Amino acid sequence: MTDESNSAASVAKSLADRVKNPVVYRLPGMDKVRVISNLRYGGVDNPYLLMDVYVPPDLKLQEHRPAVVFIHGGAGPENKAKDWGIFQSWGRLIAAAGMIGVMFTHRFSPPPASLLTEAASDVSAAIEYVRANAASFHANPDRIGVCAWSSGGALLSALLNKRPGFLRCLVAFYAMLDLQQYAPAGDTAASQVLKSFSAIAALPEDASSMLPMLIVRAGRDEVPMLNDALDRFTATALKVNAPITLINHPSAEHGFDNQSDDEGSREVIRSAIEFIQTHLGLRGAMT
Repeated sequence: MTDESNSAASVAKSLADRVKNPVVYRLPGMDKVRVISNLRYGGVDNPYLLMDVYVPPDLKLQEHRPAVVFIHGGAGPENKAKDWGIFQSWGRLIAAAGMIGVMFTHRFSPPPASLLTEAASDVSAAIEYVRANAASFHANPDRIGVCAWSSGGALLSALLNKRPGFLRCLVAFYAMLDLQQYAPAGDTAASQVLKSFSAIAALPEDASSMLPMLIVRAGRDEVPMLNDALDRFTATALKVNAPITLINHPSAEHGFDNQSDDEGSREVIRSAIEFIQTHLGLRGAMT
């Protein structure tokens, strides 16, 4: 095996180990959350495109809560990101905080960039499924937030462009918000695709009525050029007066929410939940 192959295998093993860990913040009731597993949310013939829904315990029969849809990074559906410890615990955490947590797998697995289009279709299908079946999940179809991690940030651009009325807020955890920097020199077609999946390109000239958006930055993010893109998005968003909130964890690396068990990480996670609760109408619901 070549040195390059050994390096790639080492990175893959490291990722597999890291994603097993749960989130470093907990709330009472996480262990009592009800989980509805392995729902087929779309019409695509792919056995790995599945969804799990996390429902708060002890809901009344006719009670409906806002929903939070999670978008994982470019792992590919066959790697079953919804079953990773980080996202299972995020689902339980959101449900324990009084909301419906929704985790699903999508097809984005870079490269190639063309799978972004398929993944965007998966995101739309997942949200439509949640809204269509909201009653069975105790969800309010008109109060939905979306939270994306890492390269999953590329799938937020369509939501910024369309801004559907039921969508109330966005959260980006150490997310890629400008893919244009990865376009091969001289490849116009690739540049256009990557631009269409760059949140920065979706910002209007006057963004004052844009969806409220929380950006969580890992100060020591080791993913090449990720913070450059995130900082560029933030600067542009402020220039066009977008309603963004930025939280920077100065000492954090990529994936800190399930890797760095320190008060700084816990404070960031707590603040993110409070942001979501506020914009989904559950202000003051945290325990």
